[in-house]
Amino acid sequence: MMEDYSPHQQKIIKRYYENFDAIQVQKLSELVTELYLAEGKKRQRLWKNASGILTKLKLPATRIQLIVEKDDPALLAKLLTEMQGK
Repeated sequence: MMEDYSPHQQKIIKRYYENFDAIQVQKLSELVTELYLAEGKKRQRLWKNASGILTKLKLPATRIQLIVEKDDPALLAKLLTEMQGK
C-alpha cells in the first residue's frame, strides 16, 4: 500500500501518524476557543467535533459524555491542560 507513494510522501504520512496525538490536541485547543464564543447549532456542532477528537485520543466514553453534557468549555480546557501535562 505504501508502495503507491513516493518516498517523500511516505515520510509525510509517517510523520503525520507519529504526531497524531499532538495534532489532535492542537485541534482540541482551537475548539475550546471557538466553544467559548459559539452559540446555538454551531456550539452543538463544535461539541460533536470535540467528542470525536476525544474519542480518537482514546479517552473513556463516560468522561467524554460527562464533559459534553455539562456544555462547559472550561472543563474541556482543564482536560486539555491535563493532557498537555502528560
